[in-house]
Amino acid sequence: MQQIINFIIRNKNFLLFLLLFCMSLLFTIQSHSYHKSKFINSANFLTGGIYNSVNNISGYFNLKSQNQLLAEENKRLRALILNSEIQPDSAYIDSLTFNKAYRFYNANIIKNSYALTDNILTLNKGTNDSIKQDFGVISSKGLIGIVDKTSNNYATVLSILNTTSRISAQLKKTNHFGTLTWNGDTPDLTQLIDIPKIAPVKIGDTIITSGRSSIFPKGVPIGLIESFQLDIAENYYEINVQLFNDMTNIEHVYIIENSNTEEINTLLHE
Repeated sequence: MQQIINFIIRNKNFLLFLLLFCMSLLFTIQSHSYHKSKFINSANFLTGGIYNSVNNISGYFNLKSQNQLLAEENKRLRALILNSEIQPDSAYIDSLTFNKAYRFYNANIIKNSYALTDNILTLNKGTNDSIKQDFGVISSKGLIGIVDKTSNNYATVLSILNTTSRISAQLKKTNHFGTLTWNGDTPDLTQLIDIPKIAPVKIGDTIITSGRSSIFPKGVPIGLIESFQLDIAENYYEINVQLFNDMTNIEHVYIIENSNTEEINTLLHE
């Protein structure tokens, strides 16, 4: 303790200068929008870089399981290419099953959040990779979320495990559709609401995206009906959906761009 006191006494002038310098820097950042924006961008870059480094380390120790997943995915892709009669099961998707209006980008999740009520994911792709806000995000097994914000090299994703998330979804066997939400209880179940009670709902049926937005194509798998009940007014079903994705263990994802989004949005706002 005495050594620390002696160090402060010997270097008090330098420490005073350092304190004044930090205060002046802080006042400059707060009072000038240009410097403030540069500081925020630098902080975001630093944070993204830290997440990326941590992800690279953890990814190294997870190579075996991830390589196994990729090998299985490549096997299915080759089967689809070589034999057009093979149909992928309800818990698997790939870009070959959708029309050419959609472009796909590979990305990795470098920060995964699933224990909060409003979960956000971070990807290692950003505007430098042509990624923009409101692009869809999926994995080889199903729905992940929607791109929320982007920087040059990173993007944040509004996870389907976010209580503010709203995505149009439907029963695979019929065209009855509703809204996919999350009640914040458990990371393996989401809720599908606003399905009319005339719909033939059964436990074990598959839920997919409805294609009734410019973000996701129709047919992206979401999960299976785990349970259901009528709402208080007994007009619509409230359905618990068991997710195909294990949202606590995801790394490789696809980002979806609908090349017709601008045209669709222009038409809707005319």
